[in-house]
Amino acid sequence: MATQAPEATLADQAKTLSNTALTQIKRGAKRAISEREAMLEFIDQSLLCFVGFQINGQVRVIPTFHWRDGDYLYWHGHSKAANIQGAHKAEDKVCITLATLDGLVMARSAFHHSANYRSVMVYGVPEAVTDPAEKQYHFERFVEKLSPGRWPQLRPVTDTETQATGILRVKLDEASMKVRAAGVADDAEDMDWPVWAGVLPVHQVWGEPEQDEAQASAAHERLVYPECVVQQK
Repeated sequence: MATQAPEATLADQAKTLSNTALTQIKRGAKRAISEREAMLEFIDQSLLCFVGFQINGQVRVIPTFHWRDGDYLYWHGHSKAANIQGAHKAEDKVCITLATLDGLVMARSAFHHSANYRSVMVYGVPEAVTDPAEKQYHFERFVEKLSPGRWPQLRPVTDTETQATGILRVKLDEASMKVRAAGVADDAEDMDWPVWAGVLPVHQVWGEPEQDEAQASAAHERLVYPECVVQQK
C-alpha cells in the first residue's frame, strides 16, 4: 500500500522547480536556480516571452506579451494568429523562453567574455481560455500589468473583441531558471594582460511618455509606469 509523503516534503517540493529530462541544466549547472519563487518573480518582472513550437514540421518562435495568474503563464493574440492557433495545435509541448541581459562581462581574453543574465524556460501543453467572462478577467490582468489602475479608465471591451482574441496558458509545472551574476573569470596567466576587464551593467529605463497628438490639448491623468520593470539610471 502506498504511503502518503510527509507534509514537510510536499511543501519543500512546492517551493522548488521540477527536475526533468527537459529542465535539467547540464552546462553551467552551478548557475541553475531551484527556488520556484525566484522564477515566479522573474516572470512577473518580465514583459516579453518567446513562444516556441513545431507545427507541420516547422519550428516557430514568436515573441509576445505575457502575464501570470497563480501557477499559469498566459499570453494572448488574435484567435487566428500563429502564437495562438499554431501553438494550440503544436505537435508537442511548447517551449516558452524569457530572458534579460543584466551586463556584459568583458574579460582579458575573447574566450572568457560572457554575460550576466537571468533566463527561464517553461515547457507545457497549452490550454485555451474560452469562457468570455474568464477572458475579460485576463484582459484586465494583462492591462494592469502594463499600467496599474488603467483598466477602469478604458473603453469597455466589446463582445466582438473578446471573441476575436485568443488566450492560451501553460501550467508552470516543468520549468528551469538559470542566472549569471558575477564578474570576469579569467585564467590566472592572463591576470596581468594590459586591457580593461570588468562588467558593463545594463539597465532598462522608461522614457518620458509621448502623448497622442490627437489629445495633446486635453488634460489626462499622468500615465502610470509598469511596476514589473524597475526604473534605473
